Amino acid sequence: MTNSTVVTEFLLEGFGDAWEPRLLNSMLFLLMYLITLLGNLLIVSATTFDQNLHTPMYFFLRNLSILDMCYISVTVPNACITSLTNNRAISVAGCATQIFLVIYFAIVEMMFLTIMAHDRYVAICQPLHYPVTINHQFCVRMTLVSLLSSLIYAGMHTGNTFRLSFCQSNVVHQFFCDVPSLLSISCSETSSNEILILVSAIVVCGGCFIFIALSYVRIFSTVLKFSNKERGKAFSTCAPHILVVSVFLSSISYVCLKPSVTAETTHDIIPSVLYTIVPPLLNPIIYSLRNKQVKEAVRKIILRKIYSGKF
Repeated sequence: MTNSTVVTEFLLEGFGDAWEPRLLNSMLFLLMYLITLLGNLLIVSATTFDQNLHTPMYFFLRNLSILDMCYISVTVPNACITSLTNNRAISVAGCATQIFLVIYFAIVEMMFLTIMAHDRYVAICQPLHYPVTINHQFCVRMTLVSLLSSLIYAGMHTGNTFRLSFCQSNVVHQFFCDVPSLLSISCSETSSNEILILVSAIVVCGGCFIFIALSYVRIFSTVLKFSNKERGKAFSTCAPHILVVSVFLSSISYVCLKPSVTAETTHDIIPSVLYTIVPPLLNPIIYSLRNKQVKEAVRKIILRKIYSGKF
């Protein structure tokens, strides 16, 4: 073995050396983070305390909101602190933890979105079978499957990444640790890692996309037979989900499928923001603005808090 300096910590990508852009970026990230937490907390509260929202669709929406709060908390707070203090160092253990959690929450979110597409398919195409097919046992079972299978997926990619040697550059060209950025700075052979990422992305992301696409093809073919009023109602329940799925899958597919050598430009921060920050930020906005039941439940909660605050 040749003599080399083993990397004991990594340096995350900064937002410039000047204080002003770093402050601006940290404030922007913090604002998006607080809006995300507030919006998802309102949805969790509404779907928990309103008895009318104790249905399978809102069960998954509540789980998605809880997941989104955890998902965005993995990257944004640390990015804000890094930007404000200009201390870009992160330990190897911290980097491994961040990679594991980002992959874990991303895969769980993808599976939740896939299950929600199936829920909409059964509700619209097989309404008489809905109470039997999408029952409480199904919801709990699919949630557990998503959580446990994502543990295996995240553990496999994290372990496979940190079997590599990092003995050259320790600068991660990203505002958080991710696998493509680490592969680009590894001094080991990474072809097997890239093949694993490509195959798993095709199987998992591609499989979820095909399942969601087939569900909506069947939904749309059924909806076309409805009256104009029923058709509009069905489309209004599906549109938010389609928008969230489109943003999430397109951005995460780009990050996973692009060659690791292209991870050396700061322009790749934008797709990472799209799949780590934008979906948790948009989910409560999209679902609350397009859903009258959620808006009414949120309004009741806010009025109840205001009323109780007077006494």
